[in-house]
Amino acid sequence: MKTDFDLAIIGSGFGGSILAMIARRLGLSVVLLERGHHPRFAIGESTSPLMNLLMEQLALRYDLPRLLPLITYGSWQRAYPDIVCGLKRGFTYYHHEAGQSYRVAPDRANQLLVAASPCDELGDTHWLRSDVDDFLMREAVALGADYLDQTQLHSGTFSEEGCILTGERAGLPLHITARFVVDASGPGGFLARALNLPRGGFAGYPATVALYSHFTGVSRCETVGPFRTSETPPYPPDDAALHHVFDGGWMWVLRFNNGVTSAGIAVEQRLAEELQLDASASAWGRFLRRFPSIAEQFSDALPVQPFVYAPRIASRVETVTGPGWAMLPSAAAFVDPLFSTGMPLTLLGIERLSSIFAETWGTNALAQRVQEYGEVTIQEADWTAQFVAGSYAGMADFPLFSNFSMFYFAAASYAEMSRRVENGPRLKHYLAADRPPFAEGVTQCARLLRDHACVGRPVNIEAFAQQVSQSAACLNIAGLCDPSKRNWYPVDMEDVIENARLLEMTPEEMRKIVATAPWAQGAIPPSHS
Repeated sequence: MKTDFDLAIIGSGFGGSILAMIARRLGLSVVLLERGHHPRFAIGESTSPLMNLLMEQLALRYDLPRLLPLITYGSWQRAYPDIVCGLKRGFTYYHHEAGQSYRVAPDRANQLLVAASPCDELGDTHWLRSDVDDFLMREAVALGADYLDQTQLHSGTFSEEGCILTGERAGLPLHITARFVVDASGPGGFLARALNLPRGGFAGYPATVALYSHFTGVSRCETVGPFRTSETPPYPPDDAALHHVFDGGWMWVLRFNNGVTSAGIAVEQRLAEELQLDASASAWGRFLRRFPSIAEQFSDALPVQPFVYAPRIASRVETVTGPGWAMLPSAAAFVDPLFSTGMPLTLLGIERLSSIFAETWGTNALAQRVQEYGEVTIQEADWTAQFVAGSYAGMADFPLFSNFSMFYFAAASYAEMSRRVENGPRLKHYLAADRPPFAEGVTQCARLLRDHACVGRPVNIEAFAQQVSQSAACLNIAGLCDPSKRNWYPVDMEDVIENARLLEMTPEEMRKIVATAPWAQGAIPPSHS
């Protein structure tokens, strides 16, 4: 068996396998080391427009055509109908009060729907990770990566000249040498343990706990009385990342097209203690009894996986890179599933590392570039944590939460559009941390929300909404922060055309682009195209 490689990747989830494919296209010898085996249960299941665009650009840049059908729901169903996924048309939020049934507010002030695609064909997806990770691992192997599963690594020595990994597989000693090692094994993975790297939390971030599983029999909101409405929403609310938001936390509901639904809660420690959460059906039942309308949606639901209890969600390491090694963002830090930030952060890390390998492999510049990658990775994790901490602080008062969320949607939509047009201004960092007016607004509003939640300092909702709108204006290409839309935001390319100046284009130039762009199909009325 070959034991000497250019690149050793620890962990064969989606991030490790995609990086392995790219490394093979760069001509590197690669070994994928997996502690378990495929298929296996995993979460981190909901994609986003930016994440899918990143994957599309990586596939085109590194000649990986078999990844391209995974970019949209329609192409996925035609190319890989046996790989389970779900349709994600947007982000849906309903706000709940403990002990009370949900009722749609006349002004829709207790809900938020933000569309991410104009039609099912172009929709994003939820990944059944057991299926998708297995597929991606096999694609990496087909491109020449060596794959060793059920491998227990015990120790490693690392230097800029090379690395040595020792462990065992099938009861036999294992000895791997590599020029470079990338840890893609998730939070608290091998490198954190082997190098005894300190792992802590994020400054100003609440302690959070998660409980989750997969279920059958979860009702759609459109069939549950409290959620019904006589108005036609921008997309079916269940064909989305569906969030139930409440004081102290939130719940995700992600539907796959095989009848299975991923669902779980992420809550602050104070609420976890009140509910006596643990990895049991009784703990899940205590949560459902607190919120009658969620309980109605789950009245016929049955778990098909053991409940997973995570007593600590958010954490990070202090050091992301070192001589001969680096971590993917998913191994360096994890914040929260809220806003589906984990998968795009991982792909941004893959994009950066791939460029570093392509441009500096075998040169003295590699170490410096890797160090810079590590600095950016931890900065983006801290920035994401600051935003999510502000979101948690606003969950008890939904108008504050929904207005604050506009920062995420403005940054995400701008990042996507700036990548879709040639020569447009780009964001260098995730969630626009590199845009001072925007970033300052996020920081100030997050502080207001934390003061409101922690010490009861009042926040005027009208003034807060205006502050968000003004701070996000430099990136608000999607027509967000518009009170007339009453918390329902469809995909409307007329908003993009009207705000083309934000991408240093004229409305006429933008109209010509979107009139023929495949990604704008169905987003502009025929009379305007």
